[in-house]
Amino acid sequence: MPATPIDHDVEVAEPTRRAERLDAATVARVRESFARQGAMATLDAELEDVGGGRVVIALPIEPRVSQQDGFVHAGVVVAALDSACGYAALTLMPDDAEVLTVELKVNLLAPAGGSRLVAEGEVVRAGRTLTVCRGEGYAVQGSERVHVATLLATMVRRRTG
Repeated sequence: MPATPIDHDVEVAEPTRRAERLDAATVARVRESFARQGAMATLDAELEDVGGGRVVIALPIEPRVSQQDGFVHAGVVVAALDSACGYAALTLMPDDAEVLTVELKVNLLAPAGGSRLVAEGEVVRAGRTLTVCRGEGYAVQGSERVHVATLLATMVRRRTG
Protein backbone atom coordinates (compact mmCIF):
# COMPACT_ATOMS: atom_id res chain seq x y z
CA MET A 1 0.00 0.00 0.00
CA PRO A 2 1.54 3.36 -1.00
CA ALA A 3 2.12 5.93 1.70
CA THR A 4 -0.29 8.85 1.89
CA PRO A 5 1.49 12.02 0.77
CA ILE A 6 1.89 14.78 3.31
CA ASP A 7 -0.20 17.84 2.57
CA HIS A 8 2.13 20.73 3.37
CA ASP A 9 -0.64 23.25 2.74
CA VAL A 10 -2.70 22.15 5.74
CA GLU A 11 -3.00 24.97 8.24
CA VAL A 12 -1.94 24.10 11.76
CA ALA A 13 -3.34 26.32 14.47
CA GLU A 14 -0.78 28.37 16.29
CA PRO A 15 -1.30 28.95 19.99
CA THR A 16 -3.43 31.96 20.76
CA ARG A 17 -1.46 34.88 22.08
CA ARG A 18 -4.61 36.62 23.30
CA ALA A 19 -7.16 34.45 24.99
CA GLU A 20 -10.61 34.41 23.45
CA ARG A 21 -13.47 35.61 25.60
CA LEU A 22 -15.41 32.85 27.29
CA ASP A 23 -19.02 32.71 28.32
CA ALA A 24 -19.67 33.31 32.03
CA ALA A 25 -20.71 29.68 32.64
CA THR A 26 -17.37 28.32 31.40
CA VAL A 27 -15.39 30.82 33.46
CA ALA A 28 -17.49 29.92 36.53
CA ARG A 29 -16.93 26.18 35.91
CA VAL A 30 -13.16 26.67 35.73
CA ARG A 31 -13.11 28.88 38.83
CA GLU A 32 -15.27 26.41 40.80
CA SER A 33 -13.00 23.53 39.83
CA PHE A 34 -9.90 25.52 40.80
CA ALA A 35 -11.46 26.34 44.19
CA ARG A 36 -11.81 22.59 44.88
CA GLN A 37 -8.13 21.92 44.19
CA GLY A 38 -6.34 21.28 47.48
CA ALA A 39 -2.84 21.43 46.00
CA MET A 40 -3.28 24.94 44.63
CA ALA A 41 -4.95 26.08 47.88
CA THR A 42 -1.97 24.74 49.84
CA LEU A 43 0.32 26.89 47.70
CA ASP A 44 -1.95 29.98 48.07
CA ALA A 45 -2.23 29.99 44.28
CA GLU A 46 -4.77 32.24 42.59
CA LEU A 47 -6.45 31.98 39.24
CA GLU A 48 -5.47 35.36 37.73
CA ASP A 49 -6.91 35.06 34.23
CA VAL A 50 -9.19 32.67 32.36
CA GLY A 51 -9.69 32.87 28.60
CA GLY A 52 -10.41 30.50 25.76
CA GLY A 53 -7.47 28.12 25.69
CA ARG A 54 -5.42 30.18 28.14
CA VAL A 55 -5.14 30.37 31.94
CA VAL A 56 -2.79 32.25 34.26
CA ILE A 57 -2.11 31.10 37.83
CA ALA A 58 0.07 33.02 40.30
CA LEU A 59 1.37 32.20 43.75
CA PRO A 60 3.51 33.98 46.30
CA ILE A 61 7.13 32.90 46.59
CA GLU A 62 7.61 32.16 50.28
CA PRO A 63 10.06 30.05 52.29
CA ARG A 64 7.47 27.25 52.66
CA VAL A 65 7.61 26.53 48.88
CA SER A 66 11.40 26.69 48.67
CA GLN A 67 14.11 24.13 48.29
CA GLN A 68 17.31 24.12 50.39
CA ASP A 69 18.89 27.10 48.58
CA GLY A 70 15.86 29.38 48.89
CA PHE A 71 14.52 29.06 45.36
CA VAL A 72 11.03 27.76 44.58
CA HIS A 73 11.10 23.97 44.59
CA ALA A 74 10.90 22.51 41.07
CA GLY A 75 7.89 20.42 42.11
CA VAL A 76 5.98 23.59 42.95
CA VAL A 77 6.87 25.16 39.60
CA VAL A 78 5.73 22.01 37.77
CA ALA A 79 2.51 21.77 39.80
CA ALA A 80 1.56 25.35 38.95
CA LEU A 81 2.35 24.89 35.25
CA ASP A 82 0.49 21.57 35.12
CA SER A 83 -2.61 23.18 36.66
CA ALA A 84 -2.44 26.17 34.32
CA CYS A 85 -2.24 23.84 31.32
CA GLY A 86 -5.03 21.61 32.60
CA TYR A 87 -7.38 24.54 33.11
CA ALA A 88 -6.45 26.02 29.74
CA ALA A 89 -7.52 22.72 28.18
CA LEU A 90 -10.71 22.63 30.25
CA THR A 91 -11.80 26.02 28.88
CA LEU A 92 -12.20 24.43 25.44
CA MET A 93 -14.01 21.28 26.58
CA PRO A 94 -17.73 20.56 26.91
CA ASP A 95 -19.51 21.10 30.23
CA ASP A 96 -19.51 17.38 31.04
CA ALA A 97 -15.71 17.08 30.77
CA GLU A 98 -12.82 16.94 33.20
CA VAL A 99 -9.14 16.79 32.30
CA LEU A 100 -6.26 14.69 33.55
CA THR A 101 -2.60 15.03 32.66
CA VAL A 102 -1.34 11.95 30.83
CA GLU A 103 2.13 13.19 29.89
CA LEU A 104 4.38 16.14 30.57
CA LYS A 105 7.92 17.29 30.01
CA VAL A 106 9.51 20.26 31.68
CA ASN A 107 12.65 22.29 31.12
CA LEU A 108 13.79 24.26 34.15
CA LEU A 109 15.54 27.29 32.70
CA ALA A 110 16.57 29.34 35.74
CA PRO A 111 16.17 29.26 39.52
CA ALA A 112 12.84 30.77 40.60
CA GLY A 113 13.32 33.56 43.11
CA GLY A 114 11.46 36.79 43.68
CA SER A 115 8.05 37.59 45.11
CA ARG A 116 5.65 35.72 42.77
CA LEU A 117 5.59 32.74 40.49
CA VAL A 118 3.36 33.14 37.42
CA ALA A 119 2.31 30.05 35.46
CA GLU A 120 0.76 30.64 32.05
CA GLY A 121 -0.95 27.69 30.38
CA GLU A 122 -1.97 27.74 26.73
CA VAL A 123 -3.54 25.21 24.39
CA VAL A 124 -1.35 24.36 21.43
CA ARG A 125 -3.80 21.94 19.82
CA ALA A 126 -7.17 20.77 21.09
CA GLY A 127 -8.44 17.41 19.93
CA ARG A 128 -11.57 15.47 20.74
CA THR A 129 -9.82 13.33 23.37
CA LEU A 130 -6.29 14.69 23.77
CA THR A 131 -5.22 18.31 24.11
CA VAL A 132 -1.60 19.46 23.92
CA CYS A 133 -0.67 22.48 26.03
CA ARG A 134 2.38 24.59 26.66
CA GLY A 135 3.15 26.21 29.99
CA GLU A 136 5.56 29.05 30.65
CA GLY A 137 6.72 29.85 34.18
CA TYR A 138 8.03 33.22 35.32
CA ALA A 139 9.53 34.44 38.57
CA VAL A 140 8.50 38.03 39.21
CA GLN A 141 10.17 40.63 41.42
CA GLY A 142 8.84 44.16 40.97
CA SER A 143 8.93 44.89 37.25
CA GLU A 144 11.49 42.14 36.53
CA ARG A 145 10.14 38.91 35.04
CA VAL A 146 12.49 35.93 34.60
CA HIS A 147 11.52 32.94 32.43
CA VAL A 148 12.17 29.97 34.73
CA ALA A 149 10.44 26.99 33.09
CA THR A 150 8.76 25.66 29.96
CA LEU A 151 6.39 22.71 30.12
CA LEU A 152 4.73 20.69 27.37
CA ALA A 153 1.78 18.58 28.50
CA THR A 154 -0.86 16.30 27.06
CA MET A 155 -4.29 16.35 28.70
CA VAL A 156 -6.96 13.70 28.28
CA ARG A 157 -10.66 14.52 28.31
CA ARG A 158 -12.89 12.39 30.52
CA ARG A 159 -16.54 12.68 31.37
CA THR A 160 -17.53 13.80 34.85
CA GLY A 161 -19.23 11.39 37.18
